[in-house]
Amino acid sequence: MRLRAGAPGSHGPRMRSILWLIDNIITLYVYLLIASAVLSWLVAFNVVNVRNPIVSQIGEFLYRVTEPALRPIRRILPNLGGIDISPIILVLGLFFLRNLMFELLAGMV
Repeated sequence: MRLRAGAPGSHGPRMRSILWLIDNIITLYVYLLIASAVLSWLVAFNVVNVRNPIVSQIGEFLYRVTEPALRPIRRILPNLGGIDISPIILVLGLFFLRNLMFELLAGMV
């Protein structure tokens, strides 16, 4: 017996795999955001030196990966006197989207 394309549960294993992949991508991106924030604090407090080639490469990579998502948030948020809360806003937004996605697609799996 073959399942029809629109039958409930017909896309269960594939949908679970896609949800797993999206969940892991979001989790990895959150870790990159945290690493970027920590590195910026370490640079600001002179704990690490950006003239070190390894630190410079890691910082450049983190900047290129996180800045496209943080830039629109920074444009909207008011200046808080040197405190950048855009990574926190983005992490909260990513967790919200992830949870919303799981709730909306829970019936399909």
